[in-house]
Parts: sequence; C-alpha cells; structure tokens
Amino acid sequence: MTTLAFALAATIRHDGHGGVADLLSTPEQTAAWLNQHETLVAEVLGDGLGRVSHPIREEILPNAREELVRMRGAVRALFARAVAPGAPSTADAGRLMGVEDALRIVNRAAEALGCEQLEWVEGAAPATKRVPRTADPVALLVGAVGRSAIDFLAGPDRVRLRACPAARCVKYFLQDDPRQTWCSPACGNRERVNRHYRKRTAG
Repeated sequence: MTTLAFALAATIRHDGHGGVADLLSTPEQTAAWLNQHETLVAEVLGDGLGRVSHPIREEILPNAREELVRMRGAVRALFARAVAPGAPSTADAGRLMGVEDALRIVNRAAEALGCEQLEWVEGAAPATKRVPRTADPVALLVGAVGRSAIDFLAGPDRVRLRACPAARCVKYFLQDDPRQTWCSPACGNRERVNRHYRKRTAG
C-alpha cells in the first residue's frame, strides 16, 4: 500500500552511483512528482483537490517545493523513529530532524485541512461537513501529506515499516513477510553478491 506520505518519503533515493538523488530538487521535478501522485493527493483532499489543481499550477511550485521538502524531512524523521530500535535509512542517519519538530510540522500542516462544520440545508436534516480552513493550495497540498503521515503512523501498517539495510539504499518499505529483509529483490541480490565478494577477498 502506497500512501501520500510514503510516496513523499521515497523522493529521496539511491542514485545508482553511490550517492543520493532528490526527486524534488527542481520545480520541474516537483511538478512531475505531484502530477504523478495526483490520485494520492485526491484520496486525502477530496473536493479540496481543485484548489491544488491538475496539472499543478506553476505559481504554487516554488512554495510547494520548499514546503514539501520540509515535510519530507519531518516524515522521514518520524519513519526513523517508527523503525527504532532498528537503524534508520542511511540517508537519514546523520541529519535527522528532532522528533518534536517533526511532530509539530506534520500536525500543523494537517490542521489546514479543516474541521467538521454544521451544514443544514432547507428541507433537509442537519449534517456535518469537513470544510478546509484555508484556500491556500500549498497549505492544502502539504496538509494532505501531514494527514497521510498521521493516518499511516497511527495506523496498523506502522509496525511493518522497515529501513532497507542494503548498502547505499535509502528506502523505507513495508515488510510483507517476516522473512523479508530488503526493500526489493534487487537489493537482496546485490547484498548477497557483496557478501560473497567480501568473503572471497578476505580469504
């Protein structure tokens, strides 16, 4: 299962050359990522998606990118806490945001999605409706990630969250089987090859 928060966390990945790639490093990359994940945004925002719009409006991209990068840091910090006492992703080990700061960022962002308000249409029974507190598309977008992170971390899937221990891999993944160690077969194969190589050279 991929949630919006999980997808945002995955915008930091191994670049294939021993370094780390940031899929939000430019406004263009950010726009491409947002448009690719419009369905996940819609799952959280519902009717509020119109304020973000598809394709993503160019005027919100600079602020959206900055806020999403900050939110990503908070989400990955909370993911690192969730996998403790295991090691966090190697991308996070040396630069984790404090947990209190991460919680504050996620909770404050989620507040933008609003609260239940009473709606009473003539001739109908009273009902409640979730109404966004803001029309700011950036706040709504980042709020959707915050809401997604809260739902994921407070939900049953959190206990399956793992940081891939493969060398140079920086992914978090959901463990589907108790025997699953790596985020993908490719990481597992690479680690087995590396282990075999180290044994041969040590011998």
